[in-house]
Amino acid sequence: MLRFAFALSILSYAAWGVALDARATDGLYGNAPIPGIGRPVRVGGDRDYPPYEFLDKDGKPAGFNVDLTRAVAEVMGMKVEFRLGAWAGEREALMDGGLDILEGMTYSDERAQLLDFAPHTIVNHAIFARRGAPPVSNLDDLAGKKVIVHRAGFMHDTLAAKGMEKDLIFSETPADGLRLLASGVGDYAVVAILPGISIIRENKLDNIQPVARSVATVRYGYATKKGNDALIARFSEGLAILRETGRYQAIHDKWLGVLENGKVKWQTLAVYVGAVVTPLLALLGGSMLWAHMLRRQVAQRTRSLTKALDELSSNQRQLVQADKMAALGTLVSGVAHEINNPNGLILLNIPILRKVQADVSRLLDAWHEREGEFTLGGIRYSRMRQELPRMLEEMQEGAMRIKRIVNDLKDFARREEGAAKALIDVGDCSRKAVRLVEATIRKHTDRFSADYEEDLPLVWGNSQRVEQVVVNLVINACQALPDRSRAIEVTTRHDVDAGKVVLCVRDEGTGISPEHLPNLTDPFFTTKRETGGTGLGLSVSASIVKEYGGCLTFESAPGQGTTACLELPVPKEESPA
Repeated sequence: MLRFAFALSILSYAAWGVALDARATDGLYGNAPIPGIGRPVRVGGDRDYPPYEFLDKDGKPAGFNVDLTRAVAEVMGMKVEFRLGAWAGEREALMDGGLDILEGMTYSDERAQLLDFAPHTIVNHAIFARRGAPPVSNLDDLAGKKVIVHRAGFMHDTLAAKGMEKDLIFSETPADGLRLLASGVGDYAVVAILPGISIIRENKLDNIQPVARSVATVRYGYATKKGNDALIARFSEGLAILRETGRYQAIHDKWLGVLENGKVKWQTLAVYVGAVVTPLLALLGGSMLWAHMLRRQVAQRTRSLTKALDELSSNQRQLVQADKMAALGTLVSGVAHEINNPNGLILLNIPILRKVQADVSRLLDAWHEREGEFTLGGIRYSRMRQELPRMLEEMQEGAMRIKRIVNDLKDFARREEGAAKALIDVGDCSRKAVRLVEATIRKHTDRFSADYEEDLPLVWGNSQRVEQVVVNLVINACQALPDRSRAIEVTTRHDVDAGKVVLCVRDEGTGISPEHLPNLTDPFFTTKRETGGTGLGLSVSASIVKEYGGCLTFESAPGQGTTACLELPVPKEESPA
């Protein structure tokens, strides 16, 4: 077959010589040097149409078409001169005689009226769009859309013939067109699939992709101005020789095989790996190792810095909260002092008033027997005589209650120096805590109950801090109730088997979601952020209980209420250690 091809080559040379003489006679070339013989063939192409033809980083022609043209020139004994530029200008130069041949032009019946073709490849055109764009499947779907096309390219002609010229956006090269699309210009771009993929990879245009991969399948190859039969014949003959010798396939696999769906030959791949990849592996491996070490160091430093910043932020928030609590304690102590002074006068005067009432009652009784019924403060004496002792007794009880609440509040707000441990009665702490929040309880429920087991064993702790925990639990229970008809129950008991004193606060509130239960005691975790919750109450409470060797547990289900239990160990010996 190869011998036959060379024989055809010899015959074609003879035929071409005859034809050339005839052309010279007809004045086609006149006295000008003949392309490929007297001077190099001027070959035009697109400067930015990878992988077919483009200018590399050094400004030299490269690509499938360029290598193919060099191979044709070699086997046909021609000299070639490449002139790659903007496609519209190259096409115009061919028609004006500034170029002899274009090495990569798409065939169409309209173009065939002005040009002669020697196709060497089949090209599929595709529609590209930004990610998230509405899908399209063919060229007709582009009607009414802004479409970017290569000026004077095949798709320019095709879409203009479909009446879409007014909506076309032109670019000088396919690469320029895809870059415009990636920057937000236009709706779609129509480019040959292989150049499109190559341009996207080379320019890292990650936001665009092909949405219709084969909207036109066309022949693509060499083109000369009509009548230049000799030159196009020589290129056709060169292509035939390259196909027979296998060089065409080698050039094809080098430039197009990786991008097309077909598989690259293992032998070719091995050559590429050996010639290009292997020398870079050592450098690449070293760079990757160094980059990996740097990333690890940066990540470690970043984690350390982030942790330090988080701890600093947490400490700042806790300091702010602690400062607020300290200020509140000072305020509470001052208010308690102001309340105790007038309340002390009441407690001092009521016993005297009760004695006065007893003495005056004898005189008033005698007066009542002599004069009959009369009134005191607008109330009949016979009734007032019964009510007055009761009123004085209730006033004394109320004043005593105020005194107890104020004392409990002072104890709760007192600054703890070292928070020393002592043997405390959990039941007594619970009673004091309930008295402190009695107003809150009355505001939220009509069904509060408390059941304190008698003779609870003493546990090690600090009474003020345990009261603080109980206050937090009861207030949380109150805030969980949707209405006043729901109940709250406080109980204390001695779990002999576990060796613990247990205080439980149970409510019939809205409950807690299962995903939130593990995080209840985390600092600053709260489900009541919008109502002013800080997420510190339960966190501080859990820390207090843990300090005394106990634990804080929660059981809850959405819509079925919550039970919070404080457990403190009963000491085996009376020692805080």
